[in-house]
Amino acid sequence: MKRKLRINGHSHLLPYPEEIPGFLKEKEIFWVDDERRHMLQKGWKRPVTDSSFFLDEKLLWMEKNRIDHAVVLNLSQLYGNGLRLEDMKKALRFQNDFNAKVQQQHSSKFTCGFVIHPGFIQGALWEIERCVKDLGLRVLCLPTHFMDSIGKWKCVFHKENDAIFELADKYGLAIEIHPYDGDKMIKLENTSWRFHLIWMLAQCGDAYHFYTLNGMQERFPNIRTCFAHGGQLAQMNLGRRIQGFDGRPDLFEGKTHPRKAVGHSNIYFDTLVHDTDSLKLMIDRQGSDQIIMGLDDPYPLGEMESDAQSSYPGKLLDLASQRNIINQQQYDEIWEDNVLRWLFGDDEKATQDLIDKILQ
Repeated sequence: MKRKLRINGHSHLLPYPEEIPGFLKEKEIFWVDDERRHMLQKGWKRPVTDSSFFLDEKLLWMEKNRIDHAVVLNLSQLYGNGLRLEDMKKALRFQNDFNAKVQQQHSSKFTCGFVIHPGFIQGALWEIERCVKDLGLRVLCLPTHFMDSIGKWKCVFHKENDAIFELADKYGLAIEIHPYDGDKMIKLENTSWRFHLIWMLAQCGDAYHFYTLNGMQERFPNIRTCFAHGGQLAQMNLGRRIQGFDGRPDLFEGKTHPRKAVGHSNIYFDTLVHDTDSLKLMIDRQGSDQIIMGLDDPYPLGEMESDAQSSYPGKLLDLASQRNIINQQQYDEIWEDNVLRWLFGDDEKATQDLIDKILQ
């Protein structure tokens, strides 16, 4: 019997400082300092908290923690919100070309995503075509919210973006929905990490709200959408959404009932909810088949080695197994089968091709 694989469905990777084009630093869009200690943008600075932010160190980290393969998402700092059109296009193209190079050179270790800006539809469609056809990328990374061309914030599942999902459906893409830029959307002081600890969950819940109200899981049957960080608020907020839908039908004319999305085979959530009670609620609500392993490495809110947090990669799923929240079969499926089904759907050839690369 072949060994079960350990595939991380939510990972990130920084370019080395010398790989980042000069214009990104000159225009203060994004860069990493030469000492590899900080990632920076205009008026923003964040420490590089682990060496596995970078490729060679990431490979060593994966080997040490017995992670066979990882899905590398785009960097949230490169969603392009608020940038001039040409700067945004260049920044996103760099991110996508970088991810494509990583996947091409290390296909046994990484499946990489690509990003588009939903505020500029025609350019987004062109970039999807380029990334799928020319670069061989199959995971579309989208923000929960985006700034449109006149500076208004919208949910990514706004009806004007249907053309994006029609094209994604044509190519049968996996989609990752990830929150960011809450501090730009919400007029609160950015203190005590509130936008990462609280508002990111609200952003995911809001995106899930409109994805399901618009019945996108049925309208676009060939895409498989995963909500980052377990879509945590979406799990606990289900009852309130149902009561609101039933109690004020005048506000939901033409919308799909929230119950119809629960446990849907085209909607996935990662495991990064930080405690077994939250994981149990998600499994009880959605079914374990719709849950994929997500470590969000190498960020400190991911599952990283930490004495202070008594943490290590995979700890939450190990605890869930020890506490009989999941059995061994579910444990193995969350690490492997479910991630592969999110990536490839019923494409058995693509699934087997990746398995063969990993095991070679």
